[in-house]
Parts: sequence; C-alpha cells; structure tokens
Amino acid sequence: MITPTARAGRKASFGFIFALALMNSISFGIMIPILPNLIKQFAGGDTAAASEWNLVFASAWGVMQFIASPILGLMADRWGRRPVLLISLFGLAVDFVFMAVAPGLWWLLLGRLLNGATAASFSTAGAYLADVTAPSERAKMFGWMGSAFSIGFIFGPALGGWLGEIDLRLPFVAAAALTFVNWLYGLLILPESLPPERRATAFDWKRANPVGSLTLLRSKPGLVGLASIGFLFQLSHMVLPSIFVLYLGYRYGWTPSAMGLAFMLTGVAGMIVQSLLVGPVVKRIGERNAVLLGALGGVAGFVWYGSAPTGSLYLLGVPLFALTGFLTPGLQGLMTRQVAPHEQGQLQGANQSLTGIAAIFGPIIFGEAFAWSLRHEGVHMPGLAVYLAAVFLAFAVLLALTIRKPPRPPTQPA
Repeated sequence: MITPTARAGRKASFGFIFALALMNSISFGIMIPILPNLIKQFAGGDTAAASEWNLVFASAWGVMQFIASPILGLMADRWGRRPVLLISLFGLAVDFVFMAVAPGLWWLLLGRLLNGATAASFSTAGAYLADVTAPSERAKMFGWMGSAFSIGFIFGPALGGWLGEIDLRLPFVAAAALTFVNWLYGLLILPESLPPERRATAFDWKRANPVGSLTLLRSKPGLVGLASIGFLFQLSHMVLPSIFVLYLGYRYGWTPSAMGLAFMLTGVAGMIVQSLLVGPVVKRIGERNAVLLGALGGVAGFVWYGSAPTGSLYLLGVPLFALTGFLTPGLQGLMTRQVAPHEQGQLQGANQSLTGIAAIFGPIIFGEAFAWSLRHEGVHMPGLAVYLAAVFLAFAVLLALTIRKPPRPPTQPA
C-alpha cells in the first residue's frame, strides 16, 4: 500500500496524467459503438427513434455538465486536481454500471445525469498538464494528451465491438471494471500537481455557476474569441456521438465490430498527428496556424464523410479528418498562457461549461437533422447532419483568422 506521505513526496509529471487519460479513454471508447445500439434495442429497432432518444441522453448530460463544471473547476483550483479526478472517475464507473444493468431507457438516463454532474476528467487533466508543463511546451504536451485519447479510441471501440457481438451488455461491464481500476490508480498512485502555495485562497461561490465562471473568459483579452473557437469545435464534434454509429449503420450497413475497426483506424490517424506531428508542426507554424489548420481539416473531413457514397470511400477521408488533432493543442496552448496557475482549473471549468452547452444543443441539432433526413427519403441527404458540423467549423476558421500573438503568461499573485 502506498502511503499518503509517499504519494505526497512523488513529483507530479506528465507521465502520470498521460497514463490516467489513456485508461479513461479506453474505457470510454469501449462503449461508443454499443450504446446507440442498446438505445435502438430499447426503442424497438427504430433508427430514427433511437436517434431522438440518443439526443435526449446527450442533452441531459450537457445540462448537468453546464451546471456542475464551474464547481468542479473551482474545486480543482482550491483543493487540487487529484480529488476532482477521483470524483469524476467514480461517477463514470457508476454510469457504466447503470448501462450494464439498465432494464429500460429511464435507467440509462439516470446514469447519464450522474455522469454529467461529475464528468471533469478531461478538463481537470488539462489543468494538471498546465501545472506541470512550461507554457512554450504546452501545445506539444496537449498533443500528446490527445494521442492518449486517440490510443484509447484505437483499442476501445474495437474491443467494445467485439464484446458487443457476444453480448450487448458485456462492453459496459468491461468499461466499468477498467474505470474502477483507473480510480484505484488515481487513489493510490497519482500525485497532486498543484502545491498548496499555488492554489486559490478561497472557494468563490460567486463564480461557482456557469455565468460566474465565464467572467474569467471576459476578463482576459482574446480569451472570448479563443473560447468561441473551442465551443464551435465541440459543437461540431457532437455530431460524432450523436449520430455516427446510427449513420454508419444506416448508410453503409456496418456492424458494431466493423464500426469498431473504423473507429480504430480513426484513432490511429489521430495518434499519429497528435503524438508525432503536433510538436514539430506547432514549433514551425505557431499555435495560431495550428488552430487554423485543425479547423480547415475538420471542415474538409466532415464534407468528405457526409458525401462518401461507400464505406471504402468514407475510410479514405480518415487522414484528412485527423488534421483536427492540431486544433485543441494549439488552442489550449494559447488559452493557458493567459491565466495564472490558480486559475487553470477555473479556465478548464469554463471551457467544460461551454462543452456542456454544445452537448445540450449539438445532439438536438444533429439528431433532429439526421432523423429528418431519414424520414424524408425524397431529399436523399443522409449526410445532412455531417454537413451542418462542417458549417460550424467553417465559422471557427473565420474566428481563427483573427487570433493575435499570445501575451506572456501571468504569474501567481503574492
């Protein structure tokens, strides 16, 4: 057993949070090709109805995320990153258990609400990374963090698809078990990254709400524009969990295992970009141009995905869409430069609140567009929702063109 004293004596580093992010993304990836099919089973096999139920779950998760993220972000600044990560992982494990045993749709909804209220592992991991990385290295390290998620999406969906062929509930059991192991890793091994002297001196309840948390974005020049790019990126990417499993099954007739392999290929391409290319490319072209490259790649990738008439042609668009891996590292590198160490959790909490807003409206927009395209077969545009995602990212491209040179990062006040 590792004692608290020994844990406190261990220096926090990127390697610790990379390992946690890797395990978390694998457990999350396991259920991606399965949950929509479980919803479809509860919906009596109706693809359009399953799409609408899927958007209800996603939007409910987004509402809880929008409300809870500022609280979790401030907690991370006041008491450290590690306790918030433990809360988040525990909530995710419970959500997977609900999926494994749910007798109906309402049980699934309850699990999603609980997970939305505690989901902060990705955002808190971002604050952790900012704690242990120099500003000039953050884009590269955020790229590596993204590669951890990509690795998870290489193995997770493929494993989930394989287990789902055996039993539709088995992937959720596996994901719950892996998430619990991840929670134990955080409890026994993961050190704290934010020392007491760099923490916020008090928990400010005035900022512990979505509106209050966004005051930080307004208080720094340029943060609103950068956060808007992040919001549009998150909004466009809500098309992936909202309709892509149903879309790929409807348009190409792919099984869960085939989808798992396709997601694995997508993860490989993302890992190559994020782990091997982000560092040298950002060093050469800068964080602003990396954001622009990622947004342009996303626009082109979504247009390709929405237009591909066959599964083989769809897969040819994977390398193009992988260019989106440049956007988040460049964006996070720019944003984390503008806030002090004791504000990194609040920044990530504000960003996560915007993700919550995207999760509220994204599934509604994309789910309804997809359902409409299925019910109006005379229009024959099954890729309509994917084209809408491209439009949102096109607005992010326009905003990225206005980004100015980043200022020096502020320091902790005395």
